[in-house]
Amino acid sequence: MGYNVNPSNKGFARSLRSQIYVDKSGLIAYTNKVLDTNQKYVCVSRPRRFGKTMTAEMLTAYYSRGCYSGNMFANLNIASDPSYKIHLNQYNVIFLNIQRFLSKLKKVEELTAKIAEKVIKEIKGSYSPQDVLTDILDDIYAEQDIPFVFVIDEWDCIFREYKEDKITQKRYLDFLRDLLKDREYAALTYMTGILPIKKYGSHSALNMFDEFSMSDPGPLEEFVGFTQDEVNILCAKYNMSIEDMAQWYNGYHFRMIKSVYNPKSVVTAILRGYFGNYWTKTETYEALSFYIDANFDGLRDAVIELLAGEKKCVDVSGFTNDMVTFKNYDDILTLLIHLGYLGYDVEKQEVFIPNKEISDEFVTAVKNEGWGEIAAALKASDDLLKATWRADSQSVAAAIEKAHNDISIIRYNDENALSCVISLAYYSARQYYTIVREMPAGKGFADLVFIPRKSHLDKPAMILELKWDLSVIAAIQQIKDRQYTEILKGYKDNALLIGITYDKVSKRHECTIERFTECIDRR
Repeated sequence: MGYNVNPSNKGFARSLRSQIYVDKSGLIAYTNKVLDTNQKYVCVSRPRRFGKTMTAEMLTAYYSRGCYSGNMFANLNIASDPSYKIHLNQYNVIFLNIQRFLSKLKKVEELTAKIAEKVIKEIKGSYSPQDVLTDILDDIYAEQDIPFVFVIDEWDCIFREYKEDKITQKRYLDFLRDLLKDREYAALTYMTGILPIKKYGSHSALNMFDEFSMSDPGPLEEFVGFTQDEVNILCAKYNMSIEDMAQWYNGYHFRMIKSVYNPKSVVTAILRGYFGNYWTKTETYEALSFYIDANFDGLRDAVIELLAGEKKCVDVSGFTNDMVTFKNYDDILTLLIHLGYLGYDVEKQEVFIPNKEISDEFVTAVKNEGWGEIAAALKASDDLLKATWRADSQSVAAAIEKAHNDISIIRYNDENALSCVISLAYYSARQYYTIVREMPAGKGFADLVFIPRKSHLDKPAMILELKWDLSVIAAIQQIKDRQYTEILKGYKDNALLIGITYDKVSKRHECTIERFTECIDRR
C-alpha cells in the first residue's frame, strides 16, 4: 500500500468526518456499470472546488485493495446498489494526482518519467525504475488476474499551467495513451480536470474516453454540484434561506437536473452562517478579467449583455480545450463555461451568468479593467432604484438616458435593446428582487417584473413596461388593459406601475410611475 498504488481510504474518511457531507456515492453505480466495457474510460471536467478530488478519493477508497472500506460505504447510497459488494476493494488501484507531481518537479519535461518512477517504486516486486511501466502492469495482471483501476486527478493541469509548452503536452498525452489505451490490465480509468480532453491534431488521441463536462455532463448530471433537493435538506437543517441560497449559488442547469448549486459556496455559507463570495475567492479575478478585457472578436459587447441578464447563443464545438487557442469569441465563452463563470443551456445552446456570486465577479472585473462607462452605469444603479421607489419619474428618465449614453456600445433599435439597457441600469435591484423578463401575466407578458425577495418584503413590487416610439401613457395603459396587475394582488398596498419609452427621433426617454393602489381607486 502506498500513496499512488493501492492507496488507503484516509482521504475519503476526512470527507465523511466533515460537518457537511453530501452523499454522491451513487456515481459508483455508474463506474461499476462501465467497468471492463468499451465505456471504461471516463473523463469528468468540472470547475475548481466542485468536488473533483473528493470524488477521486471516494472511488479510490471503494476500489482499492490496499484497504477495507465496507464500514465507510455501508450507510451511503451505493450500498443499496446490486453491484456494491461485487466490486468493493477488489482492484489494484493506481491513483495519480498530476498537480502534486508537477509541484515537485524542477523541469516539467520530467513529468512522465517521474510518474513512472514513483509508481514502479511503490509496486512490490523485483522491479527497477529502468523497467517499462506498462510491461510491469502486464506482468502483474498476468500473475494475479486482478485488473487495475486508474484514478487520475487534475489530469489537465499541465495544459493550464504550461499553456505554451506544446512538446511536453504531446509527450504527456502520448504517455497516457500508451499507459491506458487498449490495455487488458485497465478495467477502468476515471480522470478529473477542469478542461475537457485536449484537441491536439492527431493527439486528440485520448479518443477512447467518454467526456462529461459542464457543457454536456450526460448521465452524470446529478454529481456535478448540489441538487435542489440536497440544498433544501441542508437549508432546513442549518436554518438558511433557500431563496437567498438560490440567488447566490444556484443557476447551473442541464438537460434533466435544472438546479445545480456551487457546492463549495453552499458549504462555506452554511459553516459561516451568512452568504458571500466564497468560490471566487479560491481564484483571483484575473482568470476572468484577462479574457474579457481582451475584447476578442467583440466579446465586450457580449459581456455587457450577459450582465444585463441576457442569454447569448454560443457554439461550443470549435473549442480546442486549452487556454490559449481561440479562433473566435465562442471559444472564450466556452472556456468560461468550463471554468464555471458561465452557465450553459445545452438544449438552447445559450450561455448566461448563473448567479449573484459570479455576477459580482464579472462586475469586479469590469470595474478593475477600465470599462469606465459600464462601471459608471453600475455605480449609478443605486440612485436609479431609489428614485424609482420615490416615484420620481423625471429622475428615473434622466438616469435611464444617462445609462443609455454610458452603455452606447449597445445599439438602440428596438424594445429588446431598450430592455437590455434598463436591466443593466437596474443592476443593484437584484439584491432586493427576483427580476423576471417577459413574465406571463393577465392577458399577455409583462416586460419586466420585480418581485421582492422574502427578506425584502418592505420594498415595492414593480411592473415595468417598455415602449418604442409610443407614449408612457400607452405603456401604463397596456399594464392595465392586459391585466398584468393580477400578479400584484399580494402587493396591492406596496406596488408600482412603471412605463418607460424611447423616442428615436428626439432620442429622449420618458417615464411615468403610478402606485398600484391609486390605479385601483380610479377604476
